[in-house]
Amino acid sequence: MRNRIGRYSGYLRPISYTIDIGITILFAFFINLKLSDFFALSIYLIIAWLFISLRTGFYEIYRFTKVTKILSLSILQALIFTLAVFAFFGYKNQIDIKPRDIFNYAGFTMLIILIVKLSIHYLLKKYRRNLGGNHRRTIIIGQTFRTHQLYKFFQDNPDYGYHCQKVFQVNEKTEMSEIFEYVLNHDIDELYASISKLSDDNINELIDFADNNLRVLKFIPDNKEVYSKQIKYDYYGVLPIISLRKIPIDESFNRVTKRVFDLILSVFVLVFILSWLTPLLAILIKLESKGPVFFKQKRNGRNYQEFYCYKYRSMRPNLEADIHQVRKNDKRITKIGKFMRKTSIDELPQFYNVLLGDMSVVGPRPHMVSHTNMYAERVDKFMVRHFIKPGITGLAQVSGYRGEVETEHDIINRVKYDIYYLENWSLLIDIKVIFLTVFNALKGDKKAY
Repeated sequence: MRNRIGRYSGYLRPISYTIDIGITILFAFFINLKLSDFFALSIYLIIAWLFISLRTGFYEIYRFTKVTKILSLSILQALIFTLAVFAFFGYKNQIDIKPRDIFNYAGFTMLIILIVKLSIHYLLKKYRRNLGGNHRRTIIIGQTFRTHQLYKFFQDNPDYGYHCQKVFQVNEKTEMSEIFEYVLNHDIDELYASISKLSDDNINELIDFADNNLRVLKFIPDNKEVYSKQIKYDYYGVLPIISLRKIPIDESFNRVTKRVFDLILSVFVLVFILSWLTPLLAILIKLESKGPVFFKQKRNGRNYQEFYCYKYRSMRPNLEADIHQVRKNDKRITKIGKFMRKTSIDELPQFYNVLLGDMSVVGPRPHMVSHTNMYAERVDKFMVRHFIKPGITGLAQVSGYRGEVETEHDIINRVKYDIYYLENWSLLIDIKVIFLTVFNALKGDKKAY
């Protein structure tokens, strides 16, 4: 038995709580309140901060947590904390303070806390990489392709602080007691075990050993597909139920946040860009070829519902538009159409689809109905992307998988990115995708044709 796990990790969270609460009280001092009001506010801030942070998971930050996750949690914490501060001064309405001063206090406080949080995050990475501190000793049980990937990850990322001491090969003759003895003799912190290489008895032995000796035990999914999902646990009474996928956008707060973001951006584009760009492009499109200014095509959206997707017409009217994707050097594309497709301007009318609620600014790109039916039969998990609204741009598109599907590899990887997006959505991911989309449009994407 032992009484600690890791190196100094147990102190990090209490220190973070203390620093952050200290910052909130320190800057509250400059609001110029009476001593009694300052004391009441300080007590309120401590209680409110602890309650809010526990609800938001603000301190659920680990060595493998991404910076985008930290930023996402900080934004949520800032919004709720600001409302909490307003609630205090709303209740204490005898205190003479302007709303602007409350915003300044909450905003500046959260900015400093975010800077401190990110600084600690990066300093710990440097500390682990350069000095070898704050580390975890680990072993890997079972030799498979995925355990090899994990071992390589530990070796290539010293800033995470995982020191892999040994990889055990497991077979029918392996005595688990040998592994347990090694763990105890070498003070191993965490055990990573391949599920496919262990029998049910082995797994139960590992769990019992880890529980009884205060070791962290984690399993690596291999051929048992269910374990590689975003598993979510619910309880029906006392009966545990496993859901294979958790979709953040299904949560009411996230759904409203994304919809408000979509509305603000779509209204901005429609009013300040398309209001003058559409008449100009309409003239150029009409001068080069006969036909409508806008091209509309049925696509599949959320829950597989069909809707009309709008674009500026970039091709001459043809009977193949709803059957064949655009190919490189496609003769159907007009001169102005080539420019629009190269710069992605032809996609801008889809902000009207966003305003209507058929699409989102960021999400899986919708395919024409004929291709959706084809890919649904040929590509595993293709239909998962229809759990959420399609987007004008998406994570797959900014990751190199936009435009024509030339090989099976293209559509498979596009689906992988789409599923990752719907399982890991955050507003910061949307902002990142939008930024990369604009950057790629200005730089020029070789697959934009």
